Amino acid sequence: MKIKRFADAKPYEAPNHRDMRGLRLQGFEEGGPEKSWVGLSHFLPGGGAGPDSSPLEKTYVVVAGEVTLYCGGQEIVLAPFDSCFIGPNEVREIKNCGNAIASMLVIMPYPEKKA
Repeated sequence: MKIKRFADAKPYEAPNHRDMRGLRLQGFEEGGPEKSWVGLSHFLPGGGAGPDSSPLEKTYVVVAGEVTLYCGGQEIVLAPFDSCFIGPNEVREIKNCGNAIASMLVIMPYPEKKA
């Protein structure tokens, strides 16, 4: 078991994100998860990510506020405790269209190591 206190979570930068602050809750550490990592993304009003894709699958779980997700020609609003799976290479865009900070968990496998 590995406990990590919220106070000890370290920030991280994510490419093609705007007005977002990310905290790594688990992963990329000795003794932590070996297959995936968990981040917490705080999107300011008007903030977002994409449009883009990655070869890695990801799961989003909104924990506060609302996030609008554009994917596969759909526009979906995710509210607290709504979740969404994004498959590998699936193009998506995220936007906080509201006036409150929106927060969501991001669960992803580790990137493949380059040889």
